[in-house]
Amino acid sequence: MSRSAHPAGPRHADVLPEGHYSAPPADLNALDPKVWSQTVTRDEHGVLTVGGIDVKRLAEEYGTPAYVLDEDDFRSRARAWRTAFGENADVFYAGKAFLSRAVVRWLNEEGLNLDVCSGGELATALSAGMPAERIAFHGNNKSAAEIRRAVEAGVGRIVLDSFQEIVRVAHIARELGTRQRVQIRVTVGVEAHTHEFIATAHEDQKFGIPLAGGQAAEAVRRALQLDSLEVIGIHSHIGSQIFDMSGFEVAAHRVVGLLKDIRDEHGVELPEIDLGGGLGIAYTSDDDPREPHEIAKALSEIVTRECEAAKLRTPRISVEPGRAIVGPTAFTLYEVGTVKPLEGLRTYVSVDGGMSDNIRTALYDAEYSVALVSRSSDAGPMLTRVVGKHCESGDIVVKDAFLPSDLAPGDLIAVPATGAYCRSMASNYNHVLRPPVVAVKDGQARVIVRRETEEDLLRLDVG
Repeated sequence: MSRSAHPAGPRHADVLPEGHYSAPPADLNALDPKVWSQTVTRDEHGVLTVGGIDVKRLAEEYGTPAYVLDEDDFRSRARAWRTAFGENADVFYAGKAFLSRAVVRWLNEEGLNLDVCSGGELATALSAGMPAERIAFHGNNKSAAEIRRAVEAGVGRIVLDSFQEIVRVAHIARELGTRQRVQIRVTVGVEAHTHEFIATAHEDQKFGIPLAGGQAAEAVRRALQLDSLEVIGIHSHIGSQIFDMSGFEVAAHRVVGLLKDIRDEHGVELPEIDLGGGLGIAYTSDDDPREPHEIAKALSEIVTRECEAAKLRTPRISVEPGRAIVGPTAFTLYEVGTVKPLEGLRTYVSVDGGMSDNIRTALYDAEYSVALVSRSSDAGPMLTRVVGKHCESGDIVVKDAFLPSDLAPGDLIAVPATGAYCRSMASNYNHVLRPPVVAVKDGQARVIVRRETEEDLLRLDVG
């Protein structure tokens, strides 16, 4: 393909407009291992390979855009979390990050449990063979039908999110002649250092029962009186994409305080405490996430210290990593369609996907990295904004990034760390078809979620 020169946008730091970006990297061909999966590298021509397969072959066989998931990396991260927390704790993969039957099978084989929050996620888990007793069922508004299915299946725990749900689950469990294990989700009033839309423990939001004003204590009081419920613990979740452990420390302190009050009032020491998930990953080189063993050590020490101070037996800890496992394992592969320089501003690079396959930039102002992956380049850097094909000016994939100034239509670029909340939040906006998920391992690739077709769209349109 010929790459004729075109007027490029700003290329040098001394002429760049103001913005939230770092200086151009010294080598645009370098791949930061923090943001790419473990088997990603470049071949002698600069073509990115993952799982032993190059992206040009993947694009030819499966088309673009496509989510490319590194199975070895996923399994490695799952094992790291399982090993870090050991036999005295439970790791529940948060299925909302990304769920498919292949992922369920991997989790089962690696010994992780699964957290679901809808009837569809529960159906996926059960259809792929996840033992029901290793499933936790979340959600702030579970329907009666969803609850009934969960109880009938024998899920290991239902996380109660409201006073109405306490009654609803108890009634259904009694009808079915069983005693359902439950946790009470408590809003502990912690302001997590993250985007407001993914902070979940401050009091003014939809999740959980507030600790303030004695509401959580009253919820426990009511649940303990119902014979069809077995209250096994307290659940707390403070948010997502969090790097600072101080929020977990405050949450653990307040949850243990509630456990102490429960013991003093009811003579019961609840055996479990779930601190949720939300641990951050590296989307850019500026992010510095903690390793699972560091997180496990910190959380264990926090809970043990708080329980010793309250003279409580240390409960069994549960955590719910989703993004931290699947996020770094995948990248989205795009083909460049147009390159549009805006003098004195930046160059707009349009790709064949966009906000329908990654809504997070528009929704959360999320930041991502991007790289030219179909070849190497010695060209200088140009400031770019990677945008999609949708009829929205907010259709942005990567707000500000440096790509080679010889970038041209037909090049392949990839956005790393898109394993979490991209396919699971994907849409058909503008009737665009959702991309496939292609798993790679040991030189082999296979589709685990196929690309949508126009027939799929039209099949639902009954006109």
